[in-house]
Amino acid sequence: MEDIKPATPQLLNRELSWLAFNRRVLQEAQTPAVPLLERLKFLAIFSSNLDEYFKVRVATLRRLVKLKKKTLAKLGEDPAEQLSALLAEVGRQQQEFGDTFRNQILPELREQHIHLISEHDLNEEQRAWVQQYFRDNVQDLLSPVILDDNLHHLFLRDQSVYLTVYLTHPVDKKKHDEERVLAIELPTKRHGGRFVQLPAQGEDRYVMFLDDVIRCCAHELFPKYKKVQVHAIKLSRDAELDIQEEVSGNMLAKIKSSLQKRETGYPARLLYDPAMPKEVLRAVMQKTGIGKDELVEGSRYHNFRDFFGFPDLGLPHLKYEPQPELPHPTLPRSGKMLPAIAERDHLLHLPYQSFDYVTRLITEAAQDPQVSSVSITLYRVAGKSEVAKALLKAAKNGKQVTVVVELKARFDEESNMFWAEKLQKAGANVIFGIPDLKVHSKLLLITRAEEGQNKLYAYLSTGNFNEVTSGIYADHGVFTARPELTREVAEVFRYFQDRQDKTGQFEHLLVAPFELREKLNALIDHEIKLVQKGKDAYIILKLNALQDERMILKLYEASQAGVRVELLIRGISCLVPDLPGQSENISQRGMVDRYLEHARVYVFGNGGEEKVYVASSDWMARNLDRRVEVAFPILQDDLRAEVRYLLDLQRKDNVKSRDFHNRFIGQEDVEAGRVQAQLETYQYLKKIATAKKRKK
Repeated sequence: MEDIKPATPQLLNRELSWLAFNRRVLQEAQTPAVPLLERLKFLAIFSSNLDEYFKVRVATLRRLVKLKKKTLAKLGEDPAEQLSALLAEVGRQQQEFGDTFRNQILPELREQHIHLISEHDLNEEQRAWVQQYFRDNVQDLLSPVILDDNLHHLFLRDQSVYLTVYLTHPVDKKKHDEERVLAIELPTKRHGGRFVQLPAQGEDRYVMFLDDVIRCCAHELFPKYKKVQVHAIKLSRDAELDIQEEVSGNMLAKIKSSLQKRETGYPARLLYDPAMPKEVLRAVMQKTGIGKDELVEGSRYHNFRDFFGFPDLGLPHLKYEPQPELPHPTLPRSGKMLPAIAERDHLLHLPYQSFDYVTRLITEAAQDPQVSSVSITLYRVAGKSEVAKALLKAAKNGKQVTVVVELKARFDEESNMFWAEKLQKAGANVIFGIPDLKVHSKLLLITRAEEGQNKLYAYLSTGNFNEVTSGIYADHGVFTARPELTREVAEVFRYFQDRQDKTGQFEHLLVAPFELREKLNALIDHEIKLVQKGKDAYIILKLNALQDERMILKLYEASQAGVRVELLIRGISCLVPDLPGQSENISQRGMVDRYLEHARVYVFGNGGEEKVYVASSDWMARNLDRRVEVAFPILQDDLRAEVRYLLDLQRKDNVKSRDFHNRFIGQEDVEAGRVQAQLETYQYLKKIATAKKRKK
């Protein structure tokens, strides 16, 4: 029987694939085994993800729809059709989101004696308390704007919730007060959060949205009207920065200018309360210039991302069990890092182990008189960055500090700019990216004089040098003094300086945009040749995203040759597995759990001598062709085995893994036992840390 090969390889639309990922986030909010207050946070993540999606992807499609027909023909896909399909799916997911909140989360909160109440639920005592709270803490934060003929244009800030106020039925009819529409920005930040915790009554705890506190007391602001109706709206603006991908001129000034434009960017979506009177919605559209295409029916409340700040309420059993950061089994818990790195490689697993090892290393280098230089790439910098402070110390201590700052890291530009300017003033050599490329690699290089020669130390990572995200992103990093790796890291930093093509300069590192794509193809081809010789051949890829069409077609080719391909993909995947004649040897799963899986791992069977790479790069066109990315091999045998062991835990996960169709994997297989990879990872790393402590 001949193999069935599809005439045209099947690919999944990128936008629908992303929405499938966000639905996995929503599934966590729906899962009873997830602690209740953590499920609220997954609702916040879902909402935050969707906000960014509208600001970037939907806004981009809307710009594409406006292109001329000849230009549209070159795209291959009709952006209008894509936009229609994704908006339909978004509508379905938002309906499911609302049902989850109303019919699952709220009832379960009530079972735990937690009441998220509105103004309609208050008893007399509570109403008096809320009214006094409003007068003392909220009223002075409100600045109503009247939408009348005197107002030429209403500007809505991006991602802020506004309350519309509809005033009707004036108390004194003789004065002929007109009906009025007003808008008030919800003062979430100035208030200190979106929620107000009321006094407890016995074991019952009560929480209100700030919105509802204002609804409860709005009549006090407008005593001349008998009827005061309050509804919510929220605008998301186009977040694409209008930046020429070049570094000539003042890039810092360009970024600042573009950030200002973002605040006034093209509207991508206006969420509105469907209970809002038509007169109010019409007034908002008229004063903002928003059209029907940008209207999206929402609910009574917007910005569910604010649930990140839902009160703790002192109920630890409704949250994840604490997982204190674990000591590293081979790195010193105090004292100097450099001598330990000189002896052997060390593998760091975040957030299970402490990011403090990284900041300690930079601080040690800043104070070591034998260290002459420190070089680092910064993609996303924390607002109160200890890494940046350590680099400032190094510069002030006379070290040659080179900092490659990616100013185009979306939504982190302002923090990156702040630290870039501080480092420049301290004397650091700050490099603002590369023409036409983003610098997405995560590299640290230290030069130290030892025995009359310069010795190089490096830290290569899948995660950012960011203390905040290191506590919630699951990443791998390697500390090494291996000359074969450190010399090539130095070559990457030379590229940032001389901008010369480095093709052919890397034997161990896989570096984009030079040879990452080509070497990945060669590694896949080698597996194909092995299987053609009758040998076992396999590829295991752990990625955040798989979107590049050429790489997908290469994996299809490997599958058709008989290579087993196993994919663990958290986010986007445009590859369709298990199709006869195309991908029957490809399996795919994705995992969403407590921590955001962020590490990329590439494994190639290599005839029994596995090659294991850890990487900053997904398999997307932008990563392979338009970014500086680094995949690095794990060369030390015990560390390579450690990466594989942890990867195998994820391959065996039957609690948090979903298949290509978002169905949970293996939960019906009771005999196999429960394997929750992130929990097992913590226990494994705790075990090896304890074993090392006993040996001491």
